[in-house]
Amino acid sequence: MEIQKAQRLRYCVSIACIAADRRSPEEEEPAVAILAERVTPLIRSTDVVTCWDPPCLALMLIDADVASLPSIVDRLTTRLEMYLWSAGGASYPKTATRADDLFHQALHMMMQAQRDGGSRLYLPT
Repeated sequence: MEIQKAQRLRYCVSIACIAADRRSPEEEEPAVAILAERVTPLIRSTDVVTCWDPPCLALMLIDADVASLPSIVDRLTTRLEMYLWSAGGASYPKTATRADDLFHQALHMMMQAQRDGGSRLYLPT
C-alpha cells in the first residue's frame, strides 16, 4: 500500500534489513526483539521497524532514498555495537518497482553481507 502511495505522490520508500550475527557457532543468536527495542527510538515517527524471518529487523523508511541508507544504517548500528551485524537495503523507485521486489532485494543483500563476513551494508546496483 505504501508503494502505491509513493507512486501517486512521487516519493521514495526504502527497506533496510539488519541481522545480528553470531560471533561464533556456539554463541546464541541475539534476540531480534531486543535489537528492535534498541533501534526503535532512533527512527522517525513516519518509519516502521518490525522483526522478520529469517531473524532480522526490517525497517521501512519513508522518503529515504538508496543514497541515504549507508548513513541511516551506520547511525542505527552504533546502537548494536556489541553485536556483529549484516545489513541489506533497497529503495523504490531506484532499485525496485514493486513492494515484493523491494523487500526481497533488501533481504538478499543482507544475506550476501552475512556470507561475506558481516559488519557491512550491501545495496543493489
